[in-house]
Amino acid sequence: MHFPSLLLLFVGGDIVDLVLQTGPVAKTVLLLLIAFSVLSWAVILSKWRHIRRARAQSDRFLRAFRKAQRLQDIASVTEQFRPSPLVGVFSAAVFEFKRQMGTTGTVHNSAAIQRAMQVQSSEEITALERNLPWLAITGAVTPFIGLFGTVWGIIDAFHGLGTAGAATLRAVAPGISEALVTTAAGLAAAIPAVIAYNLIIGSIRELASRNDDFTLEMLNLVERQQESLSPASTAQGASGPRSPNPEARR
Repeated sequence: MHFPSLLLLFVGGDIVDLVLQTGPVAKTVLLLLIAFSVLSWAVILSKWRHIRRARAQSDRFLRAFRKAQRLQDIASVTEQFRPSPLVGVFSAAVFEFKRQMGTTGTVHNSAAIQRAMQVQSSEEITALERNLPWLAITGAVTPFIGLFGTVWGIIDAFHGLGTAGAATLRAVAPGISEALVTTAAGLAAAIPAVIAYNLIIGSIRELASRNDDFTLEMLNLVERQQESLSPASTAQGASGPRSPNPEARR
């Protein structure tokens, strides 16, 4: 066995023995910190996987969208890009577009399409932010829970000192060890949660910015689609371009 493995086994065994020797209050604090840590890591892994898929599918969806010339070209393949929040924004725009085309045969209110996309974008971002407050709670609360264990360990150390009647290391060591273990456990639970929270929030803001940019691109496509379907352009395309000079036809 290599020396690092022996060192890790030795340190791990010492930590386990130290935890087992702590009092009931310290054990309760440690169990609570472990519960917070497990919950935060579950949220971290779930959100990181979801955001990674959303980012990858958004890239694929944008490439397909920018190659399309009509709404129907991309609407038929949106399901394969479903993890992307852009798909929801696109679907909201298409629904409003079809609703206006079905009632009047033309898009008479492009602002309504923009509002529909903004509402759906907000819903998509809210879905991505779900359960993130647990990371914020873990990062804010667990250091204080560990601090409570620290204070209790120091109280226990002074109690042992008073009971022993002499300032010896044997009298204060158990309380000090409890204080150090709970402090380390609180930091071990809080630090990953704080780092992951800020990284995930940054990724969600990036996706929200892409939603805003896509809204503008979608409005441009809707306007081009409307121009191609307008009666004036259809009539002009059927009759051909007219000569501005009547004498030219003679």
